[in-house]
Amino acid sequence: MMRRSGPPRQSTIPEDTTRVNTQIRMPEVLVIGPEGEQLGVMQTRAALAKAEDAGFDLVEVAPNARPPVCRMMDYGRYRYQQQKKARANQKSSGGELKELRMRPNIEQHDYGVKLKQAREFLGEGNRLKLTVRFRGRELAHREIGREVLEKYIADLADVGKMEGFIQDEGRNMSVNVVPVKGGAKASTEE
Repeated sequence: MMRRSGPPRQSTIPEDTTRVNTQIRMPEVLVIGPEGEQLGVMQTRAALAKAEDAGFDLVEVAPNARPPVCRMMDYGRYRYQQQKKARANQKSSGGELKELRMRPNIEQHDYGVKLKQAREFLGEGNRLKLTVRFRGRELAHREIGREVLEKYIADLADVGKMEGFIQDEGRNMSVNVVPVKGGAKASTEE
């Protein structure tokens, strides 16, 4: 059985809590038309009927205002564009931060497995945090952990580069690695 390192995967799109149409609970709302013109304060039922007649959804855009501000729009299209923006922001921010944890006395085969995972993560465009954890007497030989991290950095030089320095954090020693632009394509073609 193979275990993944790191927290469980989550959706890249934040959960939508926007109230639409019949989910709007307030008796009166300030309505903005599809072109951005203010239609004034209306009863929620009347605003909803007006939006349906025009072929739009009534979407609550400022729920904390008194009265809440609602806008007539095509909610499906709006939601699609929000998801598209979120995906574009994620791509430009460098993807997720993945973490690989190991011990300072890692065996050669385990080293190879972790190296393959690291190449895969960097090839997908994700940032990577390599962490060496020390326990007990291993704390007296921190230089071994530093050597392991330096070896990883050297072996990943074609697909990633070190970001910052090797950090010593109590029982852990870690370093961040970011993908190299040309190297990410090369590793996925292998």
